Amino acid sequence: MSAHIPEVQSTEQLREKWMKPEVISGSEILLRSLLLEGVECVFGYPGGAVLYIYDALYGFTDFKHLLTRHEQGAIHAADGYARASGKVGVCIATSGPGATNTVTGIATAFMDSVPLVVITGNVVSSLIGTDAFQEADITGITMPITKHSYLVRNVEDLPRIIHEAFHIANTGRKGPVLIDIPKDVSANKTLFEPGQSIKLRGYNPTVVPNRLQLDKLAAAIQEAERPVIIAGGGVVYSGGHEELFEFVTRTEIPVTTTLLGLGAFPSGNELWMGMPGMHGTYTSNQAIQQADLLINIGARFDDRVTGKLNGFAPLAKIVHIDIDPAEIGKNVKADIPIVGDVKTVLEMLNPLVGRSNKADAWRTKVSQWKQDKPWKYIDSDTELKPQWVIELLNDTTSGEAIVTTDVGQHQMWAAQYYRFNQPRSWITSGGLGTMGFGFPAAIGAQMAYPERLVISINGDGGMQMCAQELAICAINNIPVKIVVINNQVLGMVRQWQELIYENRYSHIDLAGSPDFVKLAEAYGVKGLRASNKEDAKQVWQEALDTPGPVLVEFVVRKEENVYPMVTQGSTIDQMLMGDSE
Repeated sequence: MSAHIPEVQSTEQLREKWMKPEVISGSEILLRSLLLEGVECVFGYPGGAVLYIYDALYGFTDFKHLLTRHEQGAIHAADGYARASGKVGVCIATSGPGATNTVTGIATAFMDSVPLVVITGNVVSSLIGTDAFQEADITGITMPITKHSYLVRNVEDLPRIIHEAFHIANTGRKGPVLIDIPKDVSANKTLFEPGQSIKLRGYNPTVVPNRLQLDKLAAAIQEAERPVIIAGGGVVYSGGHEELFEFVTRTEIPVTTTLLGLGAFPSGNELWMGMPGMHGTYTSNQAIQQADLLINIGARFDDRVTGKLNGFAPLAKIVHIDIDPAEIGKNVKADIPIVGDVKTVLEMLNPLVGRSNKADAWRTKVSQWKQDKPWKYIDSDTELKPQWVIELLNDTTSGEAIVTTDVGQHQMWAAQYYRFNQPRSWITSGGLGTMGFGFPAAIGAQMAYPERLVISINGDGGMQMCAQELAICAINNIPVKIVVINNQVLGMVRQWQELIYENRYSHIDLAGSPDFVKLAEAYGVKGLRASNKEDAKQVWQEALDTPGPVLVEFVVRKEENVYPMVTQGSTIDQMLMGDSE
């Protein structure tokens, strides 16, 4: 069996059913408003301040509510749902510690521009500011990591606020919006009038770019001899992957996709160079450093991409296309800034551009780099190498699974050795680098796509941060295939300590971790283990053939490092290539 989501009625049916002019409670208003926004699944954890909301949920079947085992699991699951589906993810938490347990997940979504609506309860309005039991100023705490936040003072405002929150979360540069609802507001009654029009003074994201800037870019492409495209997460979030493919087909400019941009351009295409930056390909990094035109489409020039800023792309004219004007020029000065939605920009740009013969020699050079310097590692017949495990996952799924990861070495190996051919198939915490993210995010992705194969790739460290969510996989028969790459150490920290801190291995030993197979079985999930290639092939196939959740532990070599690697303070062409060179 696969995960079950109740059949969702059409928006028209919902409006007819739920827009009746009735006097109802704030909690009922919340549920009706979520339905009218098209919500199919909510992730949450009840507590005293949201009991009226959960009382309204009693017997409620119009959307699915998934009870996680921790609020952090709930918000990461909502995040995974949003990234996989392109819809707004929703989670509910109670006041005080329940609300503060969502903070890491809010920051994760904020850094990666993921649309969430986070609903928290608060103490009754008359007690706000008195340090009442389980009171926390969650709107104040999260102000730097939300697009916007609301403290609802009057139940009459609730329909409007919910409608605005979804609009803000899912337009412009997407991100999390928090709605804090005091307990009395969720209990009070009023005549329900759904939110209709949106009138937000000062919030008008620029979607359509300046045509003159597009003309400048088209002219620059015709003159460029060494052009490069960096495609980021903005391509995925805007739904602009088809327009990007057309742009590349027209111009034949080599493409590198950032960590969050993986899947925005087909990995099998001859013009794809791989990922840039700290653990990027030799080809991508050399191409950026030698480019005379660098076209950034929906990426934010993160430090993991640029390396040493004053040595980044030193020969290039910089073009930066982004929905958020605050990103343009923030880290790297843009010679041609273009503010707008990526999909819209490319739709307008494509008729203006074509192939430049001046770049023929460049294309040949990039192709030769790809041939001479692919990602590679030294395989072993006696030890299980983590890169080989990722290749196994890729080969047995034809690169068609939705893959989520936690953070660390396994994340980089997955980014390097799994091949993504479509957007929203790769879900990882990029900007914040949140351990504990991968597994609950996979649950959210599986709820978005019950019939697709979802693989959660985790390290033995990160897996223990949200392992309790194994319970909801078992109870709800959510068929995520959970992979644990177990090297018995905090791998990326160990790698830095080896290469930068002169082998001073300080507090990284995870040898005391639980038996992951027994842990899975304790929760009612099938557990399997392999430490050699023959067993690995067998247990992974068994996992794929099992109709339900399975945890597979691959015991790998502790000393394996992620290469290439650019150390901090170096330019991205100063790469450590590892033992394979």
